[in-house]
Amino acid sequence: MALHQLIPEDRVVEVLELLGGLALEERAGEERPCTIVNFISSADGRAAFHGRSAPLGTPTDRMMFLGLREQVDAVLVGTNTLRIERYGRLIKDPERRLRRTQAGRAEEPIACVVTRSGEVPLEAPLFSEPAARIVVFGPEQFELSPCRAEVEVVRLDPGELTLTTALRRLRAAYAVRSLLCEGGPTLFSALLQERLVDEMFLTLAPKLTGGGMSPTITSGAELPELAALTLLWALEDTDSLFLRYRVGCRVH
Repeated sequence: MALHQLIPEDRVVEVLELLGGLALEERAGEERPCTIVNFISSADGRAAFHGRSAPLGTPTDRMMFLGLREQVDAVLVGTNTLRIERYGRLIKDPERRLRRTQAGRAEEPIACVVTRSGEVPLEAPLFSEPAARIVVFGPEQFELSPCRAEVEVVRLDPGELTLTTALRRLRAAYAVRSLLCEGGPTLFSALLQERLVDEMFLTLAPKLTGGGMSPTITSGAELPELAALTLLWALEDTDSLFLRYRVGCRVH
């Protein structure tokens, strides 16, 4: 699929080629993976419509969404997003799985979940996928019912149950070099609070929700200071904008 790139230069780009050049694993640190987030927002700032993000998207947005999954070792998702969006197998397309193995990655990214409450939506189709590998970080007394997916539970005491600890464990114990967070807004905010986000991919949808109670792409306490963004690229397709930002130092 070809898109019109506006920044950093005016040209036509192929999505697979563009995303294939991200090389996120090369930017992994010794303590944690290179971490990116991917969100969609309406033009009036909402991350969902009638409770779901899918109505905001387009086939091109879906292509970017799946293309980013193809480039990472693991996908981090909140329990509420798992439930609402009915998460299933992360890489369904055999061609994508083949490209992953050719690039030195596992066929499927690891699905990662962090829960402080111990509540995990096992009814989500992901937990019924035999090909899925899932790592759940939870409290010390946390137990999970058996399911068809391969699930590993990492139990942490309350003082350790942070995203910083989870990302360090993913890097050290699971060799995760690149991590994609797909939401929700509360999880994104928590990552920002712990200074764990390296890049943000944002689709600006040419749609208006007209208000409502749907969240924005972040939800939670304000940061102590603004976080600066550096625009790395801007792509356009049928009135949608696809933006890639580096999340840098805080603005003083």
